[in-house]
Amino acid sequence: MATPRGGGVLAASPAAFKLAKRERRSGNLPEVVLWREFRKGPRGFKFRRQHPIGDFSLDFACLEARLAIEIDGEAHSRGDRPERDQHRDQTLARLGFSTLRIPARDVLTHLDAVIRMIVAKCDARSPLHRPAGGPPPRIGEVFAAE
Repeated sequence: MATPRGGGVLAASPAAFKLAKRERRSGNLPEVVLWREFRKGPRGFKFRRQHPIGDFSLDFACLEARLAIEIDGEAHSRGDRPERDQHRDQTLARLGFSTLRIPARDVLTHLDAVIRMIVAKCDARSPLHRPAGGPPPRIGEVFAAE
């Protein structure tokens, strides 16, 4: 078995890195549309696209909130896919990640509502020390009391 790269719970297998790299190049429309919005940094959250973790490549991840965001197309309801997705979600939960599964059609038809839902989930899972309305402080950075 190949040695995972990264550290701690965020370690990923070489196969996951390879898969993530390939998936970043895909032209999956719902993911492209969502990524365009995530790059704007809604509410100061940072998102990663096709982030490798363990043996998986997450469609999107907000590491600060330990949130995995999966965009599920029609194929996710066929064959053994629901069981595989459940196993994946359980594995990620053991690593401290919550998985938010969003139907691809919702991204394309209700993008604003999807973004609000994701940001609300990130807010609910984010650390308590995070200043409201902005990114977390950098090392050594101090915020003045208001």
